[in-house]
Amino acid sequence: MIKIGLVTVLYKSDDVLEDFFKSLSLQSFKNYHLYLIDNSPSAETDNLIEILSTKYPLTSYTHVKNTSNDGVAKGNNQGIKLALNDNSDFVLLLNNDIDFNQTFLLDEMINYAISNNENLLIPKIYYHGTRKIWLAGGKIHKYKGYASHVGYNKDDSEVYNSIKYFDYAPTCFMLISRKVFEAVGLMDENYFVYYDDTDYLARAVEKGFKVCYLPKLEVFHKVSFSTGGGESLFSIYYLNRNRVYFVRKNYPFLVRQIALSHTILTRLIKYLIYKKDEKKTLLKAIKDGFSIKITQ
Repeated sequence: MIKIGLVTVLYKSDDVLEDFFKSLSLQSFKNYHLYLIDNSPSAETDNLIEILSTKYPLTSYTHVKNTSNDGVAKGNNQGIKLALNDNSDFVLLLNNDIDFNQTFLLDEMINYAISNNENLLIPKIYYHGTRKIWLAGGKIHKYKGYASHVGYNKDDSEVYNSIKYFDYAPTCFMLISRKVFEAVGLMDENYFVYYDDTDYLARAVEKGFKVCYLPKLEVFHKVSFSTGGGESLFSIYYLNRNRVYFVRKNYPFLVRQIALSHTILTRLIKYLIYKKDEKKTLLKAIKDGFSIKITQ
């Protein structure tokens, strides 16, 4: 029987865990193991997980308590390695600030993957509590150095209801076959957070894989719950630092120069409208992005 390892990274996630546990407990597919990689462990979280696992029974889970917050990429790698060592056929990387009501969701993803020899699969993802799309596929814009979501902020419509293939999607909810990890390896831990999935998908596409979008399947995302939003100092730093690093790492000379030029020019516009702390954070981000030693 096919086995899935579910990997989610916790960071001060107590407020969203009940919906997460409830969604998993309702799934008709039961041959999974959940790896809770906790970057902010506490006695309160321990107690909450015990309560929720009783209220919303799961097949099985492991709660890994890290002594420091070393980021999403490293946390995902911890869970991926545990899942592969436990002989999982697929790994589902998923946020915990999500919920999903379709009891057949995991069954459908697995069945489609097996029947059609697919290795990377995503559902349609809405903003939580709405029918407004957060994700219906994705695309990497290599000459600009960033990735975008198809359907972002759009009302759902028939346009987004066809099975399609893409070269990018975030790992908010992505089913990945063992074959992909064997060919591509693990995530680049230099990213900490943001662009770790962009980098991974760029590497997977280079190996011939593609992302299959299944619009029948639905997930609801409580966006930016753990990171403070797109324009927090935290996000300004990591989005910009990692964008520069991503371009330096993944593209040949000419594409790299074009993408870096576009990035710097658009950051200059941001700099002119930012407040003092934001300006300082942006400058440090760009400097650090050029300083990171390229790995993998």
